Amino acid sequence: MARPRMFDEERALDAAMRTFWEKGYEATSTQDLCEATGLGRSSIYNTFRSKRDLFERALARYIDTMTTAQLALLDDARLSAADRIRALLAMVVDGETEHRAGGRSLGCLTVNTTVELAARDARTAGMLERDTARRLAALRAVIELGRRDGSITSARDAGALARFVNASIGGMRISGQGGADRATLESIAEVIMDALTR
Repeated sequence: MARPRMFDEERALDAAMRTFWEKGYEATSTQDLCEATGLGRSSIYNTFRSKRDLFERALARYIDTMTTAQLALLDDARLSAADRIRALLAMVVDGETEHRAGGRSLGCLTVNTTVELAARDARTAGMLERDTARRLAALRAVIELGRRDGSITSARDAGALARFVNASIGGMRISGQGGADRATLESIAEVIMDALTR
């Protein structure tokens, strides 16, 4: 009979996610994961099979958590379409200024992973592409709603605007990693809103 696990798998997954987020996939060692999770190597490999499996599960958890929160903002019927996007940008600014180490943010695990792995790892690229498609669809729907409620006035194609907003958010994440402060990130968010509403 197998012995029951004596640890919280979800907590271990969260700790591993944070480690990959801080260090990236390649730079995270098994020892780093042991220290972060409080587990021995055998427990990690018995539970998650490999560093690769643990990374994929951590990335999936991050995507689910972050994208779900972002889509909830974009689906908030109490707000105009423009205010939904404004709230999303405020969430990004808050995230980039709250999670700092040495004056720099951790950025976004999906953006970091896109830069590190997407060009050479088809499975990871597929996960990231599916996540991007979900976010682009939600942004496009909100922009189209904004056209109807009058809060978004740009005449540009809704799909192009969705890609612009998504790419700008990625740029804000990278700027935060480069040390951009709250005021700088807020000014970027203002320019994004100007592009949608003027």
